[in-house]
Amino acid sequence: MDTIYLIPPIFFVISFVFSMIGMGGSQLYIPILFWMGLDFKTQAIPLGMLLNVVTSSSAAFVYSRKKLILWKIAIPFGICMVIFAPIGAWVNLSLPTKPVILIFAIFTAVAAILMLSGWKPGDTELSAPGRVVFGVSGGCILGFFAGLIGRGGGSFVVPLLFIVGLDLKLAAATSAMVVTCSGLSSFISHIAIAAHPDWNLWACCVVAVFLGSQTGSRLMVERLKGNWIKTIFGVVLLGVAAILIVKDVILG
Repeated sequence: MDTIYLIPPIFFVISFVFSMIGMGGSQLYIPILFWMGLDFKTQAIPLGMLLNVVTSSSAAFVYSRKKLILWKIAIPFGICMVIFAPIGAWVNLSLPTKPVILIFAIFTAVAAILMLSGWKPGDTELSAPGRVVFGVSGGCILGFFAGLIGRGGGSFVVPLLFIVGLDLKLAAATSAMVVTCSGLSSFISHIAIAAHPDWNLWACCVVAVFLGSQTGSRLMVERLKGNWIKTIFGVVLLGVAAILIVKDVILG
């Protein structure tokens, strides 16, 4: 099991990249932990969701200090995702989820292709009341479907914010706060079944993703230009869409 301690440096790189685009990284943390031999339900999911929260909250702290988070969108969006995710999880018991996952994967892939193509949504800026309404409606809808398909929702928040016209940096920063709320809710619900966590591994992973997210978010704020951010967004979202289709639709 010595090879399992290769996980922290790998997760440093993942958190470095995902923090720049306002996502938590659980899409990669959980399968990697499982592939490395951790039990899926009692170890991989709880630790993956904890790392998701550390990545997004660490990045959100940096973005908040730089005043990049649109709070009138982030707060209602995050709260509504937390409320509606359990409803989606309950509905999951009686509905086939593969078609829903496929729809969201296609939505994510289309958003990624639009970003890589250079397409830019309209410059119309949402009014203050419009941001609140958008936060509530977006949070309810994405929260429900995130719960339905068992995802934190970060890969859907980013393209949605981009499509309604937010600047890429504002979209990433606002998404980081939203993902923190939804990820924390999911982590709390899963930690109860984490029977025997490897505390040394957990601590090493938390430190790694914290350092990676701090480095990635600060680089995004201070150094990255719009074209670089757009490319990172597009490539990562295409990867997420591919993982959803292969893992949950084809093999699921």
